[in-house]
Amino acid sequence: MNVVVRIMKWIMVVTATSLALASHAAGNAEAGAAQAATCAACHGQDGATAIDPSYPNLAGQGAKYLHRQLQMFQSGERDVPLMTAQLIGKSDQDLQDLAAYYASLPAKIGEAKGSDGEIKSARMIYKGGIAAKGVAACASCHGPGGLGNDQAGFPRIGGQSVDYTIAQLTAYREGRRASDEAFGAMMRNVAAGLSDGQIADLADYIRGLQP
Repeated sequence: MNVVVRIMKWIMVVTATSLALASHAAGNAEAGAAQAATCAACHGQDGATAIDPSYPNLAGQGAKYLHRQLQMFQSGERDVPLMTAQLIGKSDQDLQDLAAYYASLPAKIGEAKGSDGEIKSARMIYKGGIAAKGVAACASCHGPGGLGNDQAGFPRIGGQSVDYTIAQLTAYREGRRASDEAFGAMMRNVAAGLSDGQIADLADYIRGLQP
C-alpha cells in the first residue's frame, strides 16, 4: 500500500478514535497546579527540567494526550510502576486538571547537537519518511515544528528530551510501549523501519525543532 494512503487511513482512524474518547470535561489548570508539587519532584517546577533525562518534558504538551497517558498509567496499561503509584486515589477530574496545568506551561525549546550529516539525515526522515521501508513522515502527524495535533491526540514532540524520545521509539519498535490501538499500530510500524542510529538522530533533531 502506498505510504501516503496508509498515513491518511491511519489519521482518519486515529482521529475517529480520539473523538470517541473525547467526551470528558475540560480540566482546570489552577486546580492542577495545586496537585503538581509531587510531579515537580521528577519533572521540574516548570515541567521541562526533569531530574532524569529519561523523564519527559511535560510543559506545553497537549492536554488531551496528557490526560489519556495519565489514565493509562493509572490503570497500568502503561507499565510504569512509579507513575501508577503517584496516581493512586486520583479521580479522572484530577487527571484532567493535571493535564490542563501542564498544557498551560510554556514548552521547552531545545537545540539539535548532532553533526550536519546526522541532522540532514534525520530531517529527511522527519519530513519525508522512508518510503522503501513504509516509514511515514513524522511531520504528517506531529507537524513540521513538532507541535502535534491535540484535537487528534497526536503529542507535541518538539523540544522533547533526547533520552525519552529514544526510549519511546525503541519501545514501540520492540512492542513494549502500550498505546491506544490505532496510535500504537501507527507508531510500531514507523519505529519498525528505524535503526538505532536513525532513532538517535531523529531524537536529537526533534529536540531542536522550532515551532
